[in-house]
Amino acid sequence: MLQGKTVVLGVSGGIAVYKAVELLRLLIKVQAEVHVVMTKNACEFVTPLTFQTLSHNPVHTDLFDLYQEQEIGHISLAERADLFLVAPATANLIGKLANGLADDLLSTSLMATKAPVLLCPAMNTNMYESPGYLRNQQQLVADGYRLLEPISGDLACGWQGKGKLPDPQQIFETACKLLVPGDLVGVRLLVTAGPTREEIDPVRYLSNHSSGKMGYAIARSAATRGAEVTLISGPVALNEPAGVTTLQVGSALEMQLAVDERYAESDVVIKAAAVADYRPLQKAQQKIKKSSAEFCLQLKRNPDLLAELGKRKKKQILIGFAAETENLLENATAKMQKKNLDMIVANDVTAEGAGFGSETNLVNLLFADGRQEALPLLSKAEVAERLLDRVVELLDKGKL
Repeated sequence: MLQGKTVVLGVSGGIAVYKAVELLRLLIKVQAEVHVVMTKNACEFVTPLTFQTLSHNPVHTDLFDLYQEQEIGHISLAERADLFLVAPATANLIGKLANGLADDLLSTSLMATKAPVLLCPAMNTNMYESPGYLRNQQQLVADGYRLLEPISGDLACGWQGKGKLPDPQQIFETACKLLVPGDLVGVRLLVTAGPTREEIDPVRYLSNHSSGKMGYAIARSAATRGAEVTLISGPVALNEPAGVTTLQVGSALEMQLAVDERYAESDVVIKAAAVADYRPLQKAQQKIKKSSAEFCLQLKRNPDLLAELGKRKKKQILIGFAAETENLLENATAKMQKKNLDMIVANDVTAEGAGFGSETNLVNLLFADGRQEALPLLSKAEVAERLLDRVVELLDKGKL
């Protein structure tokens, strides 16, 4: 998403500096070019060497460093930035910016940049709620700075309340929204993800190996690109994406009900969930005890959610997934035609790097008009971006 983009990461002095290290890792992971500027106080919490090692760039610390200033460092940093991100932003730094003061490398660079600036305040809750701070924050918003509000919780000082720096993933996703194209603004997008669980008795269930990572990546990327996203998720061990309405379900019937309630109002529906084909004919009310060497379980077929949506499709763009172990393209094409899909994402789950639970995927995009696009092995986040690029094309074609 951020490949080729330059992010200047400003780090001011607070206990939350350690979170900036993880934030830097997330930015580097998506191939952003990151230059770190640290205040003197920030260096007391984490050494510049840590940020330098991760960013592969020198860390800027001193306004009067002869080496750093040979290009007039604060001007050079300000001009090359596509985004200026400050995390954590202390009350002191925010006070400087609000009052037009610049006395170190970070504040002078921020004053000189024309790039969008995202500030992530973090401080003691009493400081955050003080009239002086709130006045400064209001002034920065009026001046065009973006602020990501701190969250509530236990603070390092022993207090409890609002003032914690949000999780690095939330900061990262907010930053992405300022840099990626808003080509899905106004689009209502419904995504399903993860497995379903069909209960056999109070302690057992039928399920599959789906991790939900692909569906969550799609939901996260779509929200970053401006879509209004609803994610209907089976049981997974993943954090809910920021800026996404997430609904948790268990069984196939529960997922069907949740999707049905939202289908008519959706513009795009992407069914990435691995919904169980069968459920027990009857659920035992008590735990089934071992009684013999063999046990027979009667199953009943679940509704075909995707096929039903295909029958009811009107204005929606409907996209499905086909996880296959043989005859990949033939089986996926047949599924797309049978279920009246606009596109299907086909992958051979036996291929290296493409199985359930992996961080990567190897997929083919098949379209109703007969086109096919084979993607190389990519991270699931990158697959999500490619998929959404094609969604945008389908939407544009529908608008003509």
